[in-house]
Amino acid sequence: MLDPKLLREQTDFVRKGIARKKFQVDLDAVLAADEVRRHAVVEFESARAEQNAANKEMAAMPKGSPEFQAKLLEMKSASARVKELEKKVSEAEEVWKQVGLTVPNVPHESVPEGRTEADNKVVATWGDETKLVSAAAKPHWDIAWFAKAIDFERGVKVTGAGFPFYVGDMARLVRALIQYFLEEANAAGYTEVHAPLLVNAASATATGQLPDKEGQMYHAQTDDFYMIPTAEVPVTNFFRDEIIDEGALPLKRCGYTPCFRREAGSWGAHVRGLNRLHQFDKVELVKWVHPDQSFAELELLRGDAERLLQKLNLPYRVLLICSGDIGFSHSKQYDLEVWAGGQKRWLEVSSCSNFTDFQARRAGIRFRPKDGKPEFVHTLNGSGLGLPRVLAAILENNLQPDGTVIIPEALRRWYGKETLKF
Repeated sequence: MLDPKLLREQTDFVRKGIARKKFQVDLDAVLAADEVRRHAVVEFESARAEQNAANKEMAAMPKGSPEFQAKLLEMKSASARVKELEKKVSEAEEVWKQVGLTVPNVPHESVPEGRTEADNKVVATWGDETKLVSAAAKPHWDIAWFAKAIDFERGVKVTGAGFPFYVGDMARLVRALIQYFLEEANAAGYTEVHAPLLVNAASATATGQLPDKEGQMYHAQTDDFYMIPTAEVPVTNFFRDEIIDEGALPLKRCGYTPCFRREAGSWGAHVRGLNRLHQFDKVELVKWVHPDQSFAELELLRGDAERLLQKLNLPYRVLLICSGDIGFSHSKQYDLEVWAGGQKRWLEVSSCSNFTDFQARRAGIRFRPKDGKPEFVHTLNGSGLGLPRVLAAILENNLQPDGTVIIPEALRRWYGKETLKF
């Protein structure tokens, strides 16, 4: 949610920022609702001040006197008006909140112009795919033993499309990747949390999944809970409606969770195999930082995610996401894409984003400066990393002519072997 003061005082700036994004917003309706809300608050506070003044006058009068009785009737009338205006404020606040939630975050000035993913800008690359990819590389779904190791058919039987079983040493490799990501995050100063997999609507609203992404989330209607699309949602809400000491910033957390998204299901090679699933594993990195440091902290966050790929010896590139492709809540966003040598294409494995105070305003997360009133923190998060596509790149890039896959050295401590073969 944007700062109401920013909406009122820099309306043209906000309009231009929204125009750079793909979202459509009736900003005039938002401003009108804000004006109604502010007027209702002024009316309520004025009536309450009059009520308090009359209360003091009545307290100084002799009880039972004609003046006291007259003031008592006046107080009853004033009290009824205050209650009526309080209800009016509450209703106006709710209307303003609902329309305010439709306004996306404003993209940072460094975000490139563009309308689609084709306009995203490559800002960095690492690794030579001609040297780091085996000559035997092929799409992971074409590896002879793939269906034994990752059983999609039985996943369909048990649940549905996009919910595979990982079997035997493949399950061990998944576990090794999770452990590797978490241990590296711990070493980089992120405190690990084990988060809930279901969140309430308030949590999903705070991080911007609602009201923007209802169709992508699984909804447990009886309890009005949502299955998390990413650990960003529960972990960011860890400090919801709290005030953090300034000296504790930046705060860094990491968390592994399964993630659930309904967006899978289109056809084509780009969604085959592990490329897009309804349930997948991911380690998330989350930061709560001082507003003055948030864009510098974004670069550090991106570096934390990049090092994971470097240690796995996987070629990748970094995209700065353009204004038309950036997310609803995002101010600036980098995507990390790994090279899958069998498919000969780039696969997104991480998104590192700065939300400025957008999520914090929705979530009520503030910090207390040494001298001054509480201010909203800035929140950041990044995938560190998403497992399925990283796994796909490892299988494809490290595939040998005899069907074995060389396990990256960084994983062997947890995997326990140097090769994978079924």
